[in-house]
Amino acid sequence: MSHDQQLNLSTRNARLIIFARGVSDFGAFLNMVALSTYVYWLSQSVVFVSIFLACRVTGGIVASLFGIPFFRRFAGRGTLAGLDLARALLLTPLLVLLPAHQLTLLPFIAFGIGLCNSLFAIGLNSQLPTWVALEQRVNTNAWITSAAATGAVFGSLLSGLLIATGGFEAVFAVNIGTYVIAACLVLPLRALFSVAVAAHRGLAAEWHELTKGLRGAPVLAAMLLISMLDTLGSAAHNVGWPVLSQYISPDTAKTVMGYLLAVWACGKFVGARIASAVLKGRGTQGMERLFMLGVALMSSGFILTFQQTELWLALLLVVWAGLGDGLSEVALISRAQSEPDSLRLPLFSLLTLIQMAGFGVGMLVVGPFYVTWTPAQVIVLFHGLPLTALLVMTIWLGRNAYRGVRSTNP
Repeated sequence: MSHDQQLNLSTRNARLIIFARGVSDFGAFLNMVALSTYVYWLSQSVVFVSIFLACRVTGGIVASLFGIPFFRRFAGRGTLAGLDLARALLLTPLLVLLPAHQLTLLPFIAFGIGLCNSLFAIGLNSQLPTWVALEQRVNTNAWITSAAATGAVFGSLLSGLLIATGGFEAVFAVNIGTYVIAACLVLPLRALFSVAVAAHRGLAAEWHELTKGLRGAPVLAAMLLISMLDTLGSAAHNVGWPVLSQYISPDTAKTVMGYLLAVWACGKFVGARIASAVLKGRGTQGMERLFMLGVALMSSGFILTFQQTELWLALLLVVWAGLGDGLSEVALISRAQSEPDSLRLPLFSLLTLIQMAGFGVGMLVVGPFYVTWTPAQVIVLFHGLPLTALLVMTIWLGRNAYRGVRSTNP
């Protein structure tokens, strides 16, 4: 196969992956909003909603722990399509069983969906280099991030509309359809680039190899640490959206929250496109620097957004946060994909573990702060953590660079 043919097929693969991820994330957000509302409607209990959400996060954590042996044994497009179909099947009881019989099943459904969502993300990100050419990888990651942001907004907004017009059954039927479509988009993928298949090892050996690899890439290890702290900030602003919306406009709080989320997603879309242009032809150092810039923009943007009581100012500043979110996400995923084949799968499993555990812990930790503190104070604390880590990382990198210059110029 000629290089041009490979590039054409790579472009085709990239488009399929982007659309599959967009449809899948649309379904995931549609599902998250609708199911949480449905659980509360059935149980009339905030505690049961918390249990439901905890089961979903637990599923994601479990996926990150056994994702390595799973994809070492069952790699390829068929597994990803199977995960989409599994998500569709998990929702089927909500269409065929009576509501009275569904309540006991919902925590298990939440666990299964959380598990499949995380496995799908790990499998897609770690195997993308087998389907997409190196020179198209950053652009593909940028479009995936853009598609995910778009899917998040439309999924969140349309869930309310569908519930109002067709009831919960309509949402679940559409949701099942999105997962089936995503599976159909994944199946035509064609492996174009061979990778060194790592031998099937025990979980302890996989993590040991990853730890050894991260020692040789300390900047990447620092990026993972900052990403973990950033999930605490993410939990803080996700819990804080309704509170901030209430501060800005008590009478139209839900509408204000919709505006804020939509504008943030637009910023993330633009940030991902900028990352694609900036990283073209750049190496790993360019990705690392862009990640640092993205985190700085994102956390400072959220801190400033939550200081506002005027909607137009909050919307202006949340774009800033979205831009940083898009830049940092594309840079981090692209940097992780540049690691050797044997490390890439454990690295994405660790990244998923960090994000799921950090977000889950963050949701539990930040709640009490909102009881006694203002939203502005809570966000300064939790988004101040990644900014502080970023500052330490910048000083450390500067010192290392200075030592390197001194050693070469005695």
